[in-house]
Amino acid sequence: MANKKIAYSCQSCGAIHFKWAGKCPDCGAWNSLVEEFEEGGSSHFTRISEEKRAGKESGKNSAAKKIELVKLSGEAQEFSRIKTNIGELDRVLGGGLVQGSVVLIGGDPGIGKSTLLLQTAESLAKQKVKIIYISGEESVDQVRLRAKRMGVLQDSIEIAATTNVAEIVNSIKAEKIPTIVIIDSIQTMFLDELSSAPGTVSQVRAAAGELTIFAKKNNITLLIVSHVTKDGQIAGPKVLEHMVDTVLYFEGEKDLHFRILRAQKNRFGAASEIGVFEMNEVGLSEVSNPSELFLTSYENETSGACVFAGIEGTRPILVEIQSLVSPSFMPTPRRAVVGWDINRLAMIIAVLNNRFGLNLFDKEVYLNVVGGLKIEETSADLAVACALISAARDIALPSSTIAIGEIGLSGEIRMISNLEGRLKEAAKLGFRNCLIPKANEKNKNFAALKKSLPELNLQLISHVRDLAKFFKKS
Repeated sequence: MANKKIAYSCQSCGAIHFKWAGKCPDCGAWNSLVEEFEEGGSSHFTRISEEKRAGKESGKNSAAKKIELVKLSGEAQEFSRIKTNIGELDRVLGGGLVQGSVVLIGGDPGIGKSTLLLQTAESLAKQKVKIIYISGEESVDQVRLRAKRMGVLQDSIEIAATTNVAEIVNSIKAEKIPTIVIIDSIQTMFLDELSSAPGTVSQVRAAAGELTIFAKKNNITLLIVSHVTKDGQIAGPKVLEHMVDTVLYFEGEKDLHFRILRAQKNRFGAASEIGVFEMNEVGLSEVSNPSELFLTSYENETSGACVFAGIEGTRPILVEIQSLVSPSFMPTPRRAVVGWDINRLAMIIAVLNNRFGLNLFDKEVYLNVVGGLKIEETSADLAVACALISAARDIALPSSTIAIGEIGLSGEIRMISNLEGRLKEAAKLGFRNCLIPKANEKNKNFAALKKSLPELNLQLISHVRDLAKFFKKS
């Protein structure tokens, strides 16, 4: 009788344990361990052997081939790319889809993943690219109706509704090998060799691995849609992300009309690059100048607000940071943050108290990055500090002012990178006063940069105490 090996797979992080527990020891998720098993007791749980793929008996071992070793200094073959002709998507991908690559697109349900892929398929179909769209969540008629609403009517796009990976592979082999295959979504796919239900980590891992191997062998560009967990992570991230070449996250609030596509991993381009889209009645449209979008509600001479010039990937973006400071009657005043790190906010509040003399420990502090953009840069520290001081003293910054700089624990303003791109974007949008670190003056290109932007009034800040002169009552 075949030995049945039982294990418990965490549906949140993908970790495997051989004893059930109410809480996953790896990620701390509760009630996420699901029982799964594999016949034969293989040391690699849920691994599908090459013999099974080839239809051979597992007892027969084929002779191993000798690998060919080459010099690292040899000529490298350039990767051919396919332009999607959707500018924001091509920017995030690093110039287009690389032939034979695997792209994982994650995001909350209803955020616009399928919409983006249908529009991408239409744009590629106009270039006579053969595309197969596999839907595991919707029927063929549902996909057709959605495509009709969006105006996507291309005969070169073939669709099918199935969740069986073996059927997908065999059907593609029987047809002329396509250039692009879209899987929507990987959580619905399953392999017959595994007894676990579709959507479990083992099925997601095995299905993605099988499709990736098939795509690589046949030089097919594979686009895979994946759902995210309640924490905003792709289900089984440690399992899926290392398998693919590019990982894209679709971000945005459902009640807002724009979406942000962010590259978390890209073997063929810059990571952390973003593309901005606007959701409308017929689908997603590109936003060529995101800074104008994030500054649409910005008004000059408003207390508690400061504009930050950030860098997302290679793109400079101006975004408004708002702060509200109000009295608190609670023993522990509340701190609420949207779009920034709450621990960094606590640090800035402590620095302002000790180095600037602004006591906020008995005040409630609310911080918001307008538009739902998530900022991870430490160079936003100075803009946050300006917004807090402005809100606490009810004094607005001078008109057309931006602030850029990282704040240290001693209150010093540290040097930032990519200053030229930030200042040029600010000048383009009409900002004239720029609070920047004095440490950047040591850069050898600073004099040339200052000369090239004579319309900007560069205010050099070396310490948070230097901010006092900007908040004097008139």
